[in-house]
Amino acid sequence: MKKQSCILAFLFFFIVVASLALPKSAQAIPAFARQTGMACSTCHFQHFPALNAFGRYFKAGGYTMVGGESMVEGDMLSLPSTLNASIVLKVRYQKTNGDDDSSGTNKGELQFPDEAALFLGGRIGEHMGFAYEMGLNGEGFDNFTSFKMPFVYDVMGAKVSVIPFNTDGLGAAFGFELLNTGAVRNIRTLEHRKDISAQQYLGTATAAEGIAFVAANNLGFINYSLWAPSHTAKDVGPMSQYLRVATTPTVGGWDLGGGVQWWGGTTSLGTADAAGLSAGAHQTHAWVIDAQAQGIIRSLPLGVYLTYGSAEKSKAGEPENLFNSNTDDKTALSVSAELGVLPGRATVSLGYRTADTGAASDNKDNGLVLGATYQFAQNVQLQLNHSSYGGDYYDLPANNEDAEGDQLTTLMLFTAF
Repeated sequence: MKKQSCILAFLFFFIVVASLALPKSAQAIPAFARQTGMACSTCHFQHFPALNAFGRYFKAGGYTMVGGESMVEGDMLSLPSTLNASIVLKVRYQKTNGDDDSSGTNKGELQFPDEAALFLGGRIGEHMGFAYEMGLNGEGFDNFTSFKMPFVYDVMGAKVSVIPFNTDGLGAAFGFELLNTGAVRNIRTLEHRKDISAQQYLGTATAAEGIAFVAANNLGFINYSLWAPSHTAKDVGPMSQYLRVATTPTVGGWDLGGGVQWWGGTTSLGTADAAGLSAGAHQTHAWVIDAQAQGIIRSLPLGVYLTYGSAEKSKAGEPENLFNSNTDDKTALSVSAELGVLPGRATVSLGYRTADTGAASDNKDNGLVLGATYQFAQNVQLQLNHSSYGGDYYDLPANNEDAEGDQLTTLMLFTAF
């Protein structure tokens, strides 16, 4: 605890000093900022990757908005003169408080990088865009970590899209998602994703490939996807189903959002997936309700996020549920809030998650997380998370809190340039 208290004290001191010493202007130049000529804060609430209303509009438009670049125009041709790119990098230091110092995070672990990727994205044509990620870290990195290509048309005041997609670990929601509740893995407020998101605790962030059919406007969106829990398997079918319905109204100056997600169906893989999923049939059964509110209180930005969900138990004689191999339903409830104590520069967060693993006994798993972020620039973020865990789940020998620890601290540098 003394080491963790020292880390928190250091971060507080660092934020105060840096906020006085660093210049207040921030330049943000990732791929989409280059294409549109707009700062990162135009699309993000408090800090990236969380989206605001304008960010949702840009994404619903299939990344086709331009403004910052010259264009190559011609008969059935309209694309930026430059292929816009970014490097996305996450460097983490993680420490758990277990007694076993033989290996792993109990000793403290520097992950340099935790993630690294080349990101290309933007406009292909008037009604087409794309987002492509190529992993850069580790041996045998994946040249096609994730990819989507929205075909977007205006129909009766809505953006109607067809989006083929493929991802190694962002889940079926990767096809199209706009809320910041962890409904899709890569859009959330804190790094400790399973402590602030029922979706992430249930394990919906799997490999996924499929096609999304989407309708969206400023009041909400609907996403119906046919998908398979695979990133590399070639022989797939029938497809599982994913349905997302959400509303995104603005009420009294507050940007609100809420909806439901449903995963269903059974998919058979003829060959094993490179991510480790075996050949054969796999059920995908889960549902989640989530909500968010983003606004201003006493001149300070505040975001509040709630999620609740369940993954159906695996049944004898049927294919195992990909999200829950246990004999009882797996459930999770989370609530978190993030306050901009130095608007546009620094935030503090608090989150709580209570969960049932679905096991017959020793199934209670609770987590409390504290967080803080500091923006060196709009595209360079320092983040600190500290989580404390409790519940009889940690009485199991495999999860012994004395050996493995019941606290996790993460210090992360997250940048895109």
